[in-house]
Amino acid sequence: MSQIIKVGMADLNICVSPDGITTLGLGSCVGIAVRDPVTKIGGLAHVMLPDSTEIKNNSNIPKFADTGIEELIRQIVAKGASRQRLVAKIAGGAQMFAFQSNNSTMRVGDRNVQASLKKLKEMNIPVLAQDTGDSYGRTVIFYPENGNFVIRAVGKPEKII
Repeated sequence: MSQIIKVGMADLNICVSPDGITTLGLGSCVGIAVRDPVTKIGGLAHVMLPDSTEIKNNSNIPKFADTGIEELIRQIVAKGASRQRLVAKIAGGAQMFAFQSNNSTMRVGDRNVQASLKKLKEMNIPVLAQDTGDSYGRTVIFYPENGNFVIRAVGKPEKII
């Protein structure tokens, strides 16, 4: 019987089909879903901040796009996935505050999306789809079996990317 594994904020986990994996409350945070379509091993990271080098003495690896994505890939490959076949989808990165600011420090959602895309590109992992930006939070469920990334948001129709 399959189960849905929960991933908390600033956390990550992996699963094998037929299990799925979910995270709640992606506001400015980004959910990065990665899988190997052959072995159907996948994982999900819920990153809060773009760059671990901006914070001193922080040992929470999944909290940051740069270190979280590296660790997610490491765990997926350690479980038996092929590094060369990995593909990704991302969601989140909203601008959750009503005011608009040109101050990039306040645009955490945009910065998280850009850092996630940059890290995936550096690691040669293609991003097949994304649902990012705007001004609303998202809850996501990822199924490594078929690659479906289900996105739910209050007042919006459910979307699968």
